[in-house]
Amino acid sequence: MDYAHPLRFGAHVVARTPQEAAERARLAEELGLDLVTVSGEETDTWTLLSWVAGRTGRIGLAPHLLDAAEWAPAVLGRAAAGLDLLAGGRLELGLGDGAGRWEASGVRPLPPEQAATALGEAIGIIRGVWGSDTRLPLRAEGEHYRIAGAERGPAPAHNIPVWTGGTRPDPAIAAGADGWLTTSGGLAADQAVIDEAAVRAGRDPREIRRLVTVAPRAAAPEWTGELVAMALEHGAGTFLVEDADEAALRRFAQEVVPAVRQAVAAARAARGVTEAAVPSSLVRAHRHPGIDYEAVPAHLTTIEPGDAGYARVRSTYMRGGSPGLVLRPGTPAEVADALAFARGQQVPLAVRSGGHGISGRSTNHGGIVIDVSRLNAIEVLDKETRRVRIGPGARWSDVAGALAPHGWALSSGDYGGVGVGGLATAGGVGWLVREHGLTLDRLRAVDLVLADGSLVRADDTRNAELFWAVRGAGGNFGIVTSFEFEVDEVGEVGFAQFVMDASDTAGFLRRWGAAIEAAPRDVSGQLIIGRPRPGQPVIAQVMLVVDADDAETVLDRLRPIAAVAPLLDHTIQILPYSAIMHVPPGGHDGQGDPVARSALADHLTADLAAAATRLIMSGETYFFQIRTVGGAVSDVPADATAYAGRSANFQLVAFGPSRARLDAIWDRMRPHFSGIYLNFETDLRPERLDDAFPGETLRRLRELKRRYDPANVFRDNFNITP
Repeated sequence: MDYAHPLRFGAHVVARTPQEAAERARLAEELGLDLVTVSGEETDTWTLLSWVAGRTGRIGLAPHLLDAAEWAPAVLGRAAAGLDLLAGGRLELGLGDGAGRWEASGVRPLPPEQAATALGEAIGIIRGVWGSDTRLPLRAEGEHYRIAGAERGPAPAHNIPVWTGGTRPDPAIAAGADGWLTTSGGLAADQAVIDEAAVRAGRDPREIRRLVTVAPRAAAPEWTGELVAMALEHGAGTFLVEDADEAALRRFAQEVVPAVRQAVAAARAARGVTEAAVPSSLVRAHRHPGIDYEAVPAHLTTIEPGDAGYARVRSTYMRGGSPGLVLRPGTPAEVADALAFARGQQVPLAVRSGGHGISGRSTNHGGIVIDVSRLNAIEVLDKETRRVRIGPGARWSDVAGALAPHGWALSSGDYGGVGVGGLATAGGVGWLVREHGLTLDRLRAVDLVLADGSLVRADDTRNAELFWAVRGAGGNFGIVTSFEFEVDEVGEVGFAQFVMDASDTAGFLRRWGAAIEAAPRDVSGQLIIGRPRPGQPVIAQVMLVVDADDAETVLDRLRPIAAVAPLLDHTIQILPYSAIMHVPPGGHDGQGDPVARSALADHLTADLAAAATRLIMSGETYFFQIRTVGGAVSDVPADATAYAGRSANFQLVAFGPSRARLDAIWDRMRPHFSGIYLNFETDLRPERLDDAFPGETLRRLRELKRRYDPANVFRDNFNITP
């Protein structure tokens, strides 16, 4: 029986010394083998495996039937996840019940049948530790192990395959073991035993990979024939040459492996057998209805709800989600393939770059997410014109770090953890905005995948109307796979943080707005006011960037703004722009849905300041922010891009606990606004499109939508209907 598993080849290293283990593993890696399993004689196997992981970079790693009885299962689960993360997702876990060595290790021996049961329980606990997609504590009530509310995690870097061996497979296979290790002599007899155990556990026997240790042979043809027969007749998918010296290992890798691959591929082709791994029942049990998982193109990287990495991709910065499938394309062609697949499924579709967005619905429940975070390259195209190409999945922290050595920067948002794609297609209001404009104002060309799967380029001369639409409403028209920007010369900058007494809240807002409008364009920034505390003055936090590295210039720019209210505390630094934007890598774990309202205002008038004060004092916002705009943003004609709010000097946003109560107050403030910046808006009422895209702009966008996305594929973020 051929189970059509993709063939894998490796080496079982029985190490006398750590140096020998590392050398043999590196040789196996250099020879192109897939897996090395390690057994220690004088060195603890797990310690030895960690050493080998640090001395290799690609090859898969596994302990060769680690005695599970010597470990507390939860501890082993965390250790395995940690090593997998450190090794870049290369770990497999080979476990044995260790019955023959328990007594020597000081562990109470169990009869073989009970030892097998204990191993099955241990596997269940280990997988429970890895299941960090749930926040519920881990509990287990077994015959041999009891867990009363242990914390889960960390999640490993990938789905760690767990395989075992012995004569009693039922408990391990029932617990979700992925593979069974046997010898070439025992494979035929084990085949039926493993299949029957899988059926009793309600699993497809094809899920269980057969790993076989084989002794070195002097003659390659004899060796080849033996392995081909085991693959085609007995379902073997992984072959581990046992304790081979260097010559035998080279013969295995250079002569036997290619011959076996060729012979098996030819036989499968003749039989019409397609090579494929069968997902485990544990993964399939978490699948969502409405998605044809079997039809996903095999070359696409996927994460399903049952996968170990699901917890890292299910939610965004501010939103909790439970998508049925996350597709992670790594090339523009793969983006097109992912989109083609998603279009054929009757479930919601979301597109994600960094997953930080407030308005952006880059996750969903039961649908598909196309996550372009792997498209994160940053490339200098032309130093003379400061032209750079940036992938949508890059974070602004990474962009700032990559441009800093050239003395460059790109006007972007104010937080480095934001992804490029969502921000650059909507606006981009940040620390350099008054001097250098919106992020999209520095955009010179885009490559994107349209709704029909075609890959096109858009700039001022090619697909110029599409280029116009992408700059402000890009999420409605396609998936951008690369941006080309003209960046600016920016060195060190002044960065100030003021804590100010805003007890006279309306007066403070009005004076601060006037000071900002009077400031030179090299000053940009924001203020934040939280929910007032009873009996305490209203406090405002002001953060400003001055695009200058001369201390006197920085101070001259800041003094008028510092004078608008009593200064309670302050810091002023001169530092690289990249230092302001730096954010360590990290995932998102949002919950629920944010409630936020956004607006643009031409000026902070007395009436607007009074209305904002009433909002702040109502307690219905716990975070009220005003960002500077104007300056270079207003130099661009309102019809030059789909982003139309060019007259505004300020962008306002308020977060609140209650949508209804915040909306009631914010709607009364609407007469003071001149537009809206959608990236901070969560209100989905149709009027928001009119606020963002006034009159002729929205008419033009609808016409382009009919041309480029008549089926309304891209509709999950402030949808412009055709």
